[in-house]
Amino acid sequence: MSQFITKSERETADLAEKLCKNIKAGSIVLFFGEMGAGKTAFVRGALKAYNNPSFVSSPTFALVNDYGGSPRIYHFDMYRVTDENDLYSSGFFDYADENSVLFIEWSENIIEFIEDYYSDRIIKIDIQKSVNESERIITVEGGEF
Repeated sequence: MSQFITKSERETADLAEKLCKNIKAGSIVLFFGEMGAGKTAFVRGALKAYNNPSFVSSPTFALVNDYGGSPRIYHFDMYRVTDENDLYSSGFFDYADENSVLFIEWSENIIEFIEDYYSDRIIKIDIQKSVNESERIITVEGGEF
């Protein structure tokens, strides 16, 4: 487990870019953290690591954003997914192949189902606000950092 502190949204994106150089195709990145913690900012930086110029936005209403590229990047929002049936009907399992990287916000809603199938491919990233409003405490578990 590794822990980092960033002092701005830009630093969070820069850290993500550095970390994601070690996140390979087939990985499933599970985000934890409250709304506004910086999960989407992290994904923005991650795409830079993969030389992917796509515009990153929160997939709140779309459920999943497909950013293409190689590896193919998918960005999920599981806020409204509350059980395994919801997860299946979202088509999630069709995206989780060895040629893509999945970034999943609100993963606490689905972690028990994801861990059952993909425990060896999971990287957990917890982003918490610090007492200083602009600071974030980022804890990474899994992967090689």
